[in-house]
Amino acid sequence: MSEPRSLWRHPDFLKLWGADTVSQLGSQVTLLAVPLVAITVLKATTLQVGLLSAAEMAPFLIVGLPAGAIVDRLRRRPVLIAGDVGRALALASIPVAHAFDVLGLAQLYAVAFTTGVLTVFFDVAYQAYLPALVERDQLADGNTKLEISRSGGQIAGPGLAGILISAFGAAAAVTVDAASFVVSALGIGAIRRPEPAPTHVDTGRGHLRRDIGEGLHYVLRHPLLRPIAFCTASSNFFNSMYGAILILFMVRALHLRAGLVGLVFATGNAGFLIGALASGAFVRRIRLGPTIVVSAAIGGVGSVFAPIAHVGSALPWLIAAQMIVGVGIPLYNINQVSLRQAICPDRLQGRMNATMRFMVWGTLPLGAVAGGALGRFIGLRPTLWVAAIGGCFTFLFVLLSPVRSLTDVPPPDEDLGQELADASPGVGGVVSPVGGPAGVVGEAVVGFRVERDADVVERP
Repeated sequence: MSEPRSLWRHPDFLKLWGADTVSQLGSQVTLLAVPLVAITVLKATTLQVGLLSAAEMAPFLIVGLPAGAIVDRLRRRPVLIAGDVGRALALASIPVAHAFDVLGLAQLYAVAFTTGVLTVFFDVAYQAYLPALVERDQLADGNTKLEISRSGGQIAGPGLAGILISAFGAAAAVTVDAASFVVSALGIGAIRRPEPAPTHVDTGRGHLRRDIGEGLHYVLRHPLLRPIAFCTASSNFFNSMYGAILILFMVRALHLRAGLVGLVFATGNAGFLIGALASGAFVRRIRLGPTIVVSAAIGGVGSVFAPIAHVGSALPWLIAAQMIVGVGIPLYNINQVSLRQAICPDRLQGRMNATMRFMVWGTLPLGAVAGGALGRFIGLRPTLWVAAIGGCFTFLFVLLSPVRSLTDVPPPDEDLGQELADASPGVGGVVSPVGGPAGVVGEAVVGFRVERDADVVERP
């Protein structure tokens, strides 16, 4: 079997990768700057800051499924460019309004919701576009490089954000992220590889409803996609529960100063880069299916170290927790996303990705609410134990499924895709998963910005 061609000699992929790298770095500025605008400039309350995050998260539940059906009717590259330009304009409105002293919370909510909607369409089109840009045997390499950019941005971005915010103020610093989206749009616009015309062009409300049903049915009946979806969704639920109270636990129970909290996250984020770099070696050593299972387990086990931490000995435990979790998340995301992209027929790529995103991110607000409620009634440390122990078992969805037996990425099965999609009863119908073991149940949200291309959410 011949080795896949190097993406270092793929000029169009390098344009996409470069655009993504700049955008990821710029997004780290917004991650800190927009909440600080709300808190320091507009004197927002805790509830109002929470609503700001909810405003950007809401589109993933509201338009997540229709976005997939719409993207499958369009060429993906123009959708990506429109998403970048729209987000650049929305974010640029913040420093402009602040300069004229007319900035208010209503505008921040509108910007958050608008960027959320555009991010939904961008993410769905982005994951559907990569298989059209590179060859099937290059998908894992492409996703690894994109994950390295995301991980690198998480390591270098907070420091850059702190410098910019200190020098120019939070509102002005948002300009950097707006500019990064412009760079991303230019990079994607410079891609020259022709994109095939979409084969799925039915229009009308009835057709849209049917298309959404096809995407749901395809994922829920697929013997590989279903367990990945349920593994990721349950992992995100417990991760969100954990993340909702982690900083409170560090500050109130462990009495850590802000500088030490930042040190924990900065050091722990190195795990993301390690996981991304190690992905190829893992697959070569233990093969694809076991890599997905082991990486899902690693992410759960890492959480256990945090509630062990006590005053006086907290830093090693907290750093270990962040580092181990950080290794597992990109290792899991790279390989399960590459698998999904490779096995799904092109005409279903948008709907498959939208359905997966709807399922795996739909558990985030539920986990956050559960974490906050449990933290109030049973305490912060017991809630962390609940989240950590629950997270340790999410890997069972992929362990007890055909995923564990995969040695390599199977070829796309057009007949299976057609059969599963055609069997759809529609959005309002009852879906009865079949195929594979019965009962087997697969882009990260941090602050204001939803991180692109990650399915398992990372801790804040």
